[in-house]
Amino acid sequence: MRPTSDIPSSPFVYLASQSPRRRELLAQIGVRYELLLPDDAEAAEALEAERPGEAPRDYVMRVCQVKAEAAVARLDGGKLIRAPILTADTTVTIDGVILGKPVDAGHAAEMLARLAGREHEVLTAIAVGSAAGVQSDLSVSKVRFAAMSVAQIDAYVASGEPFGKAGAYGIQGRAGGFVERIEGSYSGIMGLPLFETASLLRAAHVEF
Repeated sequence: MRPTSDIPSSPFVYLASQSPRRRELLAQIGVRYELLLPDDAEAAEALEAERPGEAPRDYVMRVCQVKAEAAVARLDGGKLIRAPILTADTTVTIDGVILGKPVDAGHAAEMLARLAGREHEVLTAIAVGSAAGVQSDLSVSKVRFAAMSVAQIDAYVASGEPFGKAGAYGIQGRAGGFVERIEGSYSGIMGLPLFETASLLRAAHVEF
């Protein structure tokens, strides 16, 4: 690992994520970014596969690390300008069970019924790879949903919003109307905790 004083600054960061919400959040704090997305040969589902008995916090940190390693390999294999790389992974957990992205409408409704009227955790891991090495952090937030009727759940699922989102909801969208309270990082629940992200980017000498 190189001494921090020897690491050159970078005017931007590579964002290895397809999430539009993460792009919006980076722009919100003035971070310039370039996308470094996986190619067709990379199977996202395989990267996010759970291991038997794996704790939710261990799972999300491991997946984020694996994504970081894959992104570094993409950068090394191309002819791109060298710059820090940001990866992130978000999962929802309740009763020790990981709730990933729903595979269909029935799966989404099942997840939402489990969350309704109860408190759950949203875990977002982030990692920044640079000349200083890979630094990571974990944001843990608690969210309590109000009770939801079957009709409300079905209407939300029909909106299409649950798909592609851990836990089958996006707090920044219609689901916000069912959230009684949160404890932790709102941006972390969205998918990129800004305080932790800004701290890691500054340590990697990203200019913003």
